[in-house]
Amino acid sequence: MTSKQAMSSNKQERLLCYNGQVLVFQLSKGNFADKEPTKTPILHVRRMVFDRGTKVFVQKSTGFFTIKEENSHLKIMCCNCVSDFRTGINLPYIVIQNNKKNNVFEYFLLILHSTNKFEMRLSFKLGYEMKDGLRVLNGPLILWKHVKTFFFISSQTGKVASVSGNLSSIQWAGEIENLGMVLLGLKECCLSEEECTQEPSKSDYAVWNTKFCVYSLESQEVLSDTYIIPPAYSSVVTCVHICATEIINHQLRISLIALTRRNQLISFQNGTPKSVCQLPFGDPCAVQLMDSGGGNLFFVVSFMSNNACAVWKENFQVAAKWEKLSLVLIDDFIGSGTEQVLLLFKDSLNSDCLASFKITDLGKINCSSEPSDCNEDDLFEDKQENRYLVVPPLETGLKICFSSFRELRQHLFLKEKIISKSYKALINLVQGKDDNTSSAEEECLVPLWGEEENSVHISDEKLSDNFQDSEQLVEKIWYRVMDDTLVVGVKTTSSLKLSLNDVTLSLLMDQAHDSRFRLLKCQNRVIKLSTNPFPAPYLKPDEIGLEAKRVKLTPDSKKEESFVCEHPSKKECVQIITAVTSLSPLLAFSKFCCTVLLHIMERESGNCPKDRYVVCGRVFLSLEDLSTGKYLLTFPKKKPIEHMEDLFALLAAFHKSCFQIMSPGYALNSMKVWLLEHMKCEIIKEFPEVYFCERPGSFYGTLFTWKQRTPFEGILIIYSRNQTVMFQCLHNLIRILPINCFLKNLKSGSENFLIDNMAFTLEKELVTLSSLSSAIAKHESNFMQRCEVSKGKSSVVVAALSDRRENIHPYRKELQREKKKMLQMNLKVSGALYREITLKVAEVQLKSDFAAQKLSNL
Repeated sequence: MTSKQAMSSNKQERLLCYNGQVLVFQLSKGNFADKEPTKTPILHVRRMVFDRGTKVFVQKSTGFFTIKEENSHLKIMCCNCVSDFRTGINLPYIVIQNNKKNNVFEYFLLILHSTNKFEMRLSFKLGYEMKDGLRVLNGPLILWKHVKTFFFISSQTGKVASVSGNLSSIQWAGEIENLGMVLLGLKECCLSEEECTQEPSKSDYAVWNTKFCVYSLESQEVLSDTYIIPPAYSSVVTCVHICATEIINHQLRISLIALTRRNQLISFQNGTPKSVCQLPFGDPCAVQLMDSGGGNLFFVVSFMSNNACAVWKENFQVAAKWEKLSLVLIDDFIGSGTEQVLLLFKDSLNSDCLASFKITDLGKINCSSEPSDCNEDDLFEDKQENRYLVVPPLETGLKICFSSFRELRQHLFLKEKIISKSYKALINLVQGKDDNTSSAEEECLVPLWGEEENSVHISDEKLSDNFQDSEQLVEKIWYRVMDDTLVVGVKTTSSLKLSLNDVTLSLLMDQAHDSRFRLLKCQNRVIKLSTNPFPAPYLKPDEIGLEAKRVKLTPDSKKEESFVCEHPSKKECVQIITAVTSLSPLLAFSKFCCTVLLHIMERESGNCPKDRYVVCGRVFLSLEDLSTGKYLLTFPKKKPIEHMEDLFALLAAFHKSCFQIMSPGYALNSMKVWLLEHMKCEIIKEFPEVYFCERPGSFYGTLFTWKQRTPFEGILIIYSRNQTVMFQCLHNLIRILPINCFLKNLKSGSENFLIDNMAFTLEKELVTLSSLSSAIAKHESNFMQRCEVSKGKSSVVVAALSDRRENIHPYRKELQREKKKMLQMNLKVSGALYREITLKVAEVQLKSDFAAQKLSNL
């Protein structure tokens, strides 16, 4: 926050406010007025904070800086807060002058950090003393005037340069967004020959020969000389404070306030005076803006006569005035979240600069150092003051909460209405009933599975294509009750190739007493089991051991021989799609009915996916059925699994864990022994890859699948009731495994999924690299669509296991071609676009590297 600095007349001392604290800088051991030089001067700093309990300023911390300048005269020039270009953080600074011999003056700019340590940010020498117009701007950058020329030096360059613009005075200097560091001052104008024929008076010459302008230090040119302050005010304006800036039609427009020699505070908007306030004192020298909260803004004006006043921004009337002041600071001193003004009064009897003060926000916050303001009668006023500090923020927070609550309630009501009407229309459609939805109600209906916003009306002929008969794709529907879950399964034809990203099985609950339909929360799973037994593994050379991505995927990568298990290219599979939902909420109804709806997303076209909806049937369930155990899943002792639907229900409802087992030194021949003898497993005849555990206790009913890919490596999948049973199985397994055997939890699935994921990340990297070309960037949307399509295709985990490794090579070759093509192009892009593209490329390459690392660890 801005502040006014002050130095006492009898010692080297300056005060500054920073983040609610008062910083007291004091240069000890000598005074600038002394004739004898000082020895080892020290700059001290004290951080003072206001204690609301004792109502005094207390010392929080101290610091010091030793100036290694002997036989020199030191003087504090100024102090304030500016931002450092290295971090962009506002920090306090202090400028010190050292008067050496032969009229050589050395200047130091010190920055104070939060640790109370000083950093010498800038140091330079001049052959003259800086007296007029000393300012320190963000950077930091020092600006001063000597004779008739303005000079500046920046911490970035460290060299003194002059302002090329013909500026006679500077009323404001600072940083404006999108324009950089600018100066606002008076520029001398040359009169034309016609204007010079008549000899103007001195007052006319002062008015019409000068003009306010905005000058850029970076570009060394005048940005604007219109819509600032009219020329008639050029001779009377002494100080300017810019409130707001904007660029309209390539023209800079400024709103500002100005102090004049006629003791006025004037508000200018785009060069036009709007409001004028006659000030109560003479010789105004500085103006600051104070925000006391609740929309109350004040201009605090300081005068050369050690007086000050506050002016309302709303009506430009004097709100308060004070006399006999030594310093005026503005900050949040009491920690209320709003600003207050700190007034320090002159007190010749007390040497402490913070002994006599007053803190006020020109409202209900009034704290003073006077004893009369701290007696017991003011305890009630203190409580009122504290309540005033707490209540306004709470009121503002409550208003925001109530507004957000009303918007959320309206949004939820509209959402419930739209979903209800959408379900009703959908069920009527799939059941073949007449839809009596009005045209006004149809405007509220939205697609259930994210169709495009600009979708067109679908005719009945197209609906017949999207909604297909269940007999074409669905062979059977069944449902089971297991513990507290309801499992619904749909057996599809073997010709339908699906993955979990391409299919959704939904349960729509239909109640007779209610026209609305509830969409039950379900967890879907696609189960594919082979009915053919796996043949014994045999020897076959193959590529394994992928090295680092882009190195291992090259044709010259080293190959090692390994033993793999080759599967038949054609297998007979049973494909089941299941939906698992909680049974407890449904028990509130004596009987209920659910419509089973299958949503299939086909991606064969390569452009936009095509949606198909299949009404599989209806599920009827009642409390009577549950009490008789009609659909309850049980395990008889003679035959554990009587129906294959029971097996699918277990696979859908159980907790699934996938582990990779590697034994570098010994073959994993003991795995089947462990499954058949130790765990008492029985092989399911219909599906030889599934083992059903008949071991008594908590192990009973656990399912296993063991796929031995090489004699030394395989994949074990455990389907258990909970994770406790899973850990018990692993503990039992470790006992019989060979020495130096490794187990790895495959969270991402099997190697085939990782291979497809690797291919997808490579293609996405290819898309990102292609965005560097402007020609390819035009087709970026189509490219990204193909990328998303291939993502859906790459998510199939089980189907087509034998040729997945070869799928990576086309992506690798295309990636290499694109890289060579990009190296041959001479593309020029902006710095911001280049940074954005490189960041995207780095993120995508990191993902593909991570996928390659997972593959290499398999």
